Amino acid sequence: MRSPLVCDSAEMEELLIPIIERLEKKDFDLPPLPQIANQVLALITDPEANSSQLTKLIKKDPVLTAKLLKTANSAGCGASRQIETVEQAVAWLGLNFVAGSAFALSFQSSVFNDRGYEAEVKGLWAHAIATGFYAKALAGMIGQNQDVVFLCGLLHNIGKPFVVHTVNEYHTTSTSPLPWATIFSLMDQSYVEVGRQLADEWNFPSPVKEAINLHQPHSFHLATDPAKGAALTCLAKHLATYHVDSVSMTPEMVLALPVTEALKIPHDVMDSIFGIKALIHAQIDSLLI
Repeated sequence: MRSPLVCDSAEMEELLIPIIERLEKKDFDLPPLPQIANQVLALITDPEANSSQLTKLIKKDPVLTAKLLKTANSAGCGASRQIETVEQAVAWLGLNFVAGSAFALSFQSSVFNDRGYEAEVKGLWAHAIATGFYAKALAGMIGQNQDVVFLCGLLHNIGKPFVVHTVNEYHTTSTSPLPWATIFSLMDQSYVEVGRQLADEWNFPSPVKEAINLHQPHSFHLATDPAKGAALTCLAKHLATYHVDSVSMTPEMVLALPVTEALKIPHDVMDSIFGIKALIHAQIDSLLI
């Protein structure tokens, strides 16, 4: 971790010290992974898993089933006809994509306390979903495992909503929330370590753990997993930033990134990636709660 935050006032520093100390000591009160999300994750990592197991699991939760069918019928998934059952969704979209989508839908709605920062946390999820879909598209174009890389991108910043959760746990009696700029600074210096702890606690797949730990521009080259999840996530998160703000992150800036060069992605492939912005937008809408 970097050094503690430099706060704008002594009062603000006093408010943040307990949070910073808890993060630096790795003394986290980790929430349990939702049962359905945990079971879906187990299927994702089981090479013997089949579509029947997944459909039975999802159908145990009527709310999740409804959300998944809405996702399957969204413009982002491009279904050619109305999908009315989980079985049809799996047949059209594939077992791993449906499993990853079910995990994302279950996870978003039931894990972290984001009271007071709902809009901001929704923005974090939108960026994570965009990262997942850009990573998936990149993986497909260079012959990597799309489903594994999708999860890497989706979960790379899972430590960020947990920082918000921790703030809320410490300030349950506060009359006003801390400014989002302060929370954002705290997230920036701690989310990778927090995410690593969460990934270990929840037993994420090893490629996802590596991507969480090594997706940053200064560390992606240290990754060793053959799926290239860390490097693809690094590039995809810049593409996600380009998606929401093409002024601060232009296509030219993306092409000049060291990770783009390291992955040896041809310019025509990158041109194709820049051309799917509307599709990515529809895919974000399909998974964002």
